[in-house]
Amino acid sequence: MPENVTLQVNGESVSVPAGSMVSTAIAIAQASFSSTKPHEENTKKAENVSGSLRDSSRGVVEGTALAFRRSVTGEARAPLCGMGICFECRVTINGQPHSRSCQIPAANGQNVVTEWERMKDECGMMTFHPSSFILHPSSVETEVLVIGAGPAGIAAAIRAAEGGKQVCVVDDNPAPASPGGQIWRGDQARPSSAEAKEWFERLKRVNVSFIHGARIFAQPEAGCLLAETTDGSYELRFEKLVLATGARERFLPFPGWTLPGVMGAGGLQALAKSGFPVAGKRVVVAGSGPLLMAVAAYLRKHGAEIVLIAEQASWSRLIRFGSALFGQPSKISQAINFKKQLAGVHYLPGCWPITAKGKYKLEAVTLRRGDKTWDVDCDYLACGFYLLPNTELAGLLGCEVKNGAVSVNEFQQTSLSNVYCAGETTGIGGLELSLVEGQIAGLAAASYENVARRLFAERAKQQRFAEVLNRTFALREELRALPTADTLVCRCEDVSFERLQKQGSWREAKLQMRCGMGPCQGRICGAATEFLFGWGMESVRPPVFPVRLENLTYP
Repeated sequence: MPENVTLQVNGESVSVPAGSMVSTAIAIAQASFSSTKPHEENTKKAENVSGSLRDSSRGVVEGTALAFRRSVTGEARAPLCGMGICFECRVTINGQPHSRSCQIPAANGQNVVTEWERMKDECGMMTFHPSSFILHPSSVETEVLVIGAGPAGIAAAIRAAEGGKQVCVVDDNPAPASPGGQIWRGDQARPSSAEAKEWFERLKRVNVSFIHGARIFAQPEAGCLLAETTDGSYELRFEKLVLATGARERFLPFPGWTLPGVMGAGGLQALAKSGFPVAGKRVVVAGSGPLLMAVAAYLRKHGAEIVLIAEQASWSRLIRFGSALFGQPSKISQAINFKKQLAGVHYLPGCWPITAKGKYKLEAVTLRRGDKTWDVDCDYLACGFYLLPNTELAGLLGCEVKNGAVSVNEFQQTSLSNVYCAGETTGIGGLELSLVEGQIAGLAAASYENVARRLFAERAKQQRFAEVLNRTFALREELRALPTADTLVCRCEDVSFERLQKQGSWREAKLQMRCGMGPCQGRICGAATEFLFGWGMESVRPPVFPVRLENLTYP
């Protein structure tokens, strides 16, 4: 594999390390442009590419630094989640619009056009040949199909394959980054822990096939799923199905949270793992959950200046959480390592961001702790308020979902007899719980229930820890007051908090305001409205992710 690949970003030639995502190339191109061209030229080019982007309420949109696209009301936008959920990073790649740049590897000769540039020539959108509207799905048949290649999916696949089953794993993360999910992303070549090394070594010893960069979007009939990749589609037929679709960060809206430079905590880490430049950047890490420490340690190791870590949970809760670590030696060791790696970095419990400030990109964040508020200058705010299970696919299939997680029995079997579920999708519980649940699901799918029973005690232990984890990082009531009247809650359709206050339910908000009707299909704003208004999603309909038109013509 070459050390670097060279591609075109808005007509500029950019070289990035092989394995980087397109989002990395865009960030490097924009940083280079901003640092080498005088301000007047930057502004002139911004106005040229954006046309007359004037909005009476938001002013002139200028300054291309960090901006990947503009919103429906003209705001500059940049990546938020770093894992293909938010669609804020979408650009046109080789004539294919709406491509998620954080999920597509950079390649030699690629032609990337951000929305800012594409606006000069809208004809660039219509580059498809009519033949591309003919569906030619590849067909795969397997005994056990695993959706998701994080720790739970890997464990399920290994145990089912060890049981003699034909196993296929489908994962959204593109090669070469996968498998491993977000936590072990890129670890297959260089494992970051002894645990990851052990599981990847074990994976080499079994016969498991992988389909990378594929996203499930529909179930045309029982025992069959449809998946889309960047260059085609798959018809996946199975006897048993294991869902290990993981979790995503919860985002809460506050003034300025749509500014380029405000990202998810895990989102910035995921982008950095794919080559996104963070060295020398001042980063405030904020929100809630153990992920904050892991993110801060990773970013610092790669040259970022961690200004501080703001954790919304109180000291008293964190002390009780610390007590629960006894009996979990691996977690104690991990906590000690993080403390060493973050020596000198301020960790502030009971603290959270209330405003992100900046004209065209993030320049500072206002924090609150008790009655005190103050501003901190920074380049990035890495902010995520704990995690949420990804239950949309399970809901589409008809699996029972309760309290935001997929319901399973003792063998990780869902309400559908041939569908199992493991990992964070059944409730947030951490790496060890995901691994043991994945093993049980894989063994059960291979009809080795008696072997699976031997893992019940370990699962029960990890479930007790998960209960403490979830109590510790439960969101405080004060966070419901974060948005102001004009704070955008739905980033896809630019729906403000004030407009949503006039609605009575998620359904009304969708019908009247188009809240949740954009590309992310409510994955970002849905969790926010649940926390702010108590609304719940009432149904899941296909396609569960945006797909190309030709893939909707399945017979």
